[in-house]
Amino acid sequence: MKNKKYIAMNRFKIVKGKEDIFEKIWKERDSKLSEVKGFINFNLVKGQGCDNFTLYASHSTWSSETDFLNWTRSESFREAHKNAGQNKEIYLGHPEFEGFFVVL
Repeated sequence: MKNKKYIAMNRFKIVKGKEDIFEKIWKERDSKLSEVKGFINFNLVKGQGCDNFTLYASHSTWSSETDFLNWTRSESFREAHKNAGQNKEIYLGHPEFEGFFVVL
């Protein structure tokens, strides 16, 4: 399965009323993903809201799981996530990772 396309997703629960802050963080981040071997595309998607949070997911597509894992071990990954601990007050819990192999 390692040579199949791979989708990496993180689910975020964002405190109601903090959605604009969360979206601004993503819009203004200095992403270098387009320079990373095996990266295909990225989407940040917004789901339904509940009483106390709105669900978001980051969705990146890779040529293979190996390419994704190599990126997670790279300096580029560390640089992209260096400020991840800031703005804790907008999150309900930690992001939840999900990885998928593309079937069709």
